[in-house]
Amino acid sequence: MSGAGLGLSPLAAGLVIHNSETRRKAPFVPRKAGEVGMYVCGMTVYDYCHIGHARVMVSFDIITRWLRQLGFRVTYVRNITDIDDKIIKRANENGEPIDALTARFIAAMDEDAAALGTLRPDQEPRATDHVDGILAMVGTLVDKGHAYPAKNGDVYYDVSSFPRYGRLSNKKLDDLQAGARVEVDELKSDPLDFVLWKAAKPGEPAWASPWGQGRPGWHIECSAMSTCCLGHGFDIHGGGGDLLFPHHENEIAQSEAATGETYVNTWMHVGFVQVNSEKMSKSLNNFFTIREVLRHYHPEVLRFFIAASHYRSPLNYSDAALDQSRQVLERFYATLGALADAAAGEPATAADYEARLALAMNDDFNTPEAIAVLHELVREANRCDKAGDRAGAAQHANLLRRLAGILGLLQHDPDAFRQAGAGDADSLAQIEALVAEITDARQRKDFQRSDALRDQLKGMGVAVEFTREGVRWRKAD
Repeated sequence: MSGAGLGLSPLAAGLVIHNSETRRKAPFVPRKAGEVGMYVCGMTVYDYCHIGHARVMVSFDIITRWLRQLGFRVTYVRNITDIDDKIIKRANENGEPIDALTARFIAAMDEDAAALGTLRPDQEPRATDHVDGILAMVGTLVDKGHAYPAKNGDVYYDVSSFPRYGRLSNKKLDDLQAGARVEVDELKSDPLDFVLWKAAKPGEPAWASPWGQGRPGWHIECSAMSTCCLGHGFDIHGGGGDLLFPHHENEIAQSEAATGETYVNTWMHVGFVQVNSEKMSKSLNNFFTIREVLRHYHPEVLRFFIAASHYRSPLNYSDAALDQSRQVLERFYATLGALADAAAGEPATAADYEARLALAMNDDFNTPEAIAVLHELVREANRCDKAGDRAGAAQHANLLRRLAGILGLLQHDPDAFRQAGAGDADSLAQIEALVAEITDARQRKDFQRSDALRDQLKGMGVAVEFTREGVRWRKAD
């Protein structure tokens, strides 16, 4: 398969993507041949990232990797919302400056993303760096009659001025208006109208505008940042399924009313995360941050767990599901570790495995089917090894690592992965010393001593394995 920078692969012509707007799959044709502009709604940085954020990070990382594997030159943009009601509220609660709060959680977000093995986006625009562009877009919407200033200095978007409002979410404007909760708000012409520019309140950060001191509304931030980074129209816009309405619906209305051009060709939305079959929610106390999960599991376990489900399907998070993902990766890494010193190269059937993985990934990034190909490679490597075909086993293991790398998987040292979480530096030194003693005892055929040491390690949460390469150990299940 052709990699990024080596020209567009013939496989690129077979890529189909599900478009949330049309609600069907279609061949992917970028606006400019060989190039992809993709914008993904990022985090509002007032707290640590949760597993829903992890799913968006990993899903669009895999999508980016595959697009580049096909040879597309991808510009991946993921924004940072660093001014928002929640940010202001949290900073006030903490008694800390907003800049300090957002800097702290941006750093934490970067740490979490790196731990999950995700590539850095090509651009990470921050809302506070794009206020001029936001003001320009709001001004254009006012001038074109799509927005109006209120008496208090707010500026609202007039939803009725955009006849195609609701096309992404498949909602009709009349139905939305009939079902809207009418609030006592004399400032808005219609309950569906949404704020583009918020008048400043005492003590809040504010910027000068033609309508007075204020700050951006949330929806307009993404329209301005995506347009600045990728132009008036681009190929893919993604985010969590919870953003489809109203956030992305509002983005379309703002952007297309301002520019007069189609905003996005393909909309992609990641499915919801459930916890033990219930919707993840702080009110249900089933809300987990990435770093909470990574205290108990290797980051690749969480990445594999996410990749093992199709990005559009609901994802049911549970300890049992993560344990299962860990066990699968244990088997994969055990195969790689057992064959690490064997001859390299790839099997004669490599092209068949590659074609099947490409077929899966070209079908709307079907990672479960792609991972099924990896399972087959593991089985074949182990079958060859059992049959005494050491070279054949190593060839399949080598291909396994390469194809898994396309998904950002199996790139760690096998022993390091299997031993992760076994203890601190002192504990690891003690384990290594005991393993060395076991090796010495077995060489002396003192199996009673070897068994006693193995039981001692078992009590420390360490499993010992006797292989043809010698004594190996891993963190016990």
